[in-house]
Amino acid sequence: MRLHVDQRHERVLELVRERGSLRVAELAAELGVSAVTLRRDVEALAAQGRVQRLHGAVVWPGDTTAAPERRHESAEGAVIGMIVPTTVNIFADIVRGAREAVGARGGRLVLGVSGYVDAEDPVQAEHLIEGGAQGLLVAPSWFGGVPEDGQEKWLTQCPVPMVLVERSAPPGNPAADLDRVRTDRAHGAAVAVGHLASLGHRRITAVLQEGPHAVQIGTGFRAAVRARGIEVADGAPSVREHGDYEASVDYLVEAVRERGVTAALVHSDEDAIVLVPRLQAHGVRVPDDLALIAYDDEVAGLADVPLTAVAPPTRSVGELAAKLLLRRLAEKAAGQRPGPRQHLDLLPELRIRSSCGGEAPAGDAP
Repeated sequence: MRLHVDQRHERVLELVRERGSLRVAELAAELGVSAVTLRRDVEALAAQGRVQRLHGAVVWPGDTTAAPERRHESAEGAVIGMIVPTTVNIFADIVRGAREAVGARGGRLVLGVSGYVDAEDPVQAEHLIEGGAQGLLVAPSWFGGVPEDGQEKWLTQCPVPMVLVERSAPPGNPAADLDRVRTDRAHGAAVAVGHLASLGHRRITAVLQEGPHAVQIGTGFRAAVRARGIEVADGAPSVREHGDYEASVDYLVEAVRERGVTAALVHSDEDAIVLVPRLQAHGVRVPDDLALIAYDDEVAGLADVPLTAVAPPTRSVGELAAKLLLRRLAEKAAGQRPGPRQHLDLLPELRIRSSCGGEAPAGDAP
């Protein structure tokens, strides 16, 4: 029979008093509850001064047998969980940046992968916390990049500190109070438009892959073309489904031949690499007939026509997110009041190559 929360608290106190200290996982198993539930109980009891909470363990007040474990309550040697939708594409470098930052403090990064399945995010979180993660770096599987229909609820109930990575919540959403680090993708799109404008292009369009970053990129694109008085073929960026190359090719060919479009922003660079030879097969040459800028710069420099690309600072996103989380853990360990929540937006850069016309500047990385 499931215990009422008050009964559970009394049972926790009884067991910890008898044994001096218990691992959270052991105590949760003995009570027949999840580790997440047990951690909430322990947080409540610790706030009342009835138990002491150490890394992965609960200790009776005054018991010094587990004192050596206190070192884990600081940022030094911390176990950090990280939940990402995939370990390829931009997230490969984000994970590397986070791992290096945690490792530099003597800690360990443990990875969970959701596979872009929203319901998997809290499952991975519970697993990581049960395994001893003291804090979480999370890139939730929000298709539009922001939470919908209560997708953020589990985040706001999580018992450990966390930082959002490459995701954000709109003002008024409970998850907006969380720390976050992300790429300012709207700025990257605006930089791309500015470069095309500097080359004399006055009629441009965008073909954007559906997904978490499309709204940001589209917003930046629209704002930039309005600010510069540039015409857009269809009045707004065209959002195409990833892999729907024929529709994208038909759209761009028609835009060039019928609407006078001379330049395009394409997300992602993988899609751009696929589109270039297909456009050429239809008689639209890059960059002669259509200047092209890709977005992400993972493999853009390896294209037959090296692609100018917007490059998000992926490794820095992971690094700064990890450092911010480690700072929160250090504040918590020291009993300090947390500093102001932070929303960090990092600016991408434009790497110029041949796809906009001419050659890349001397010394430009491929």
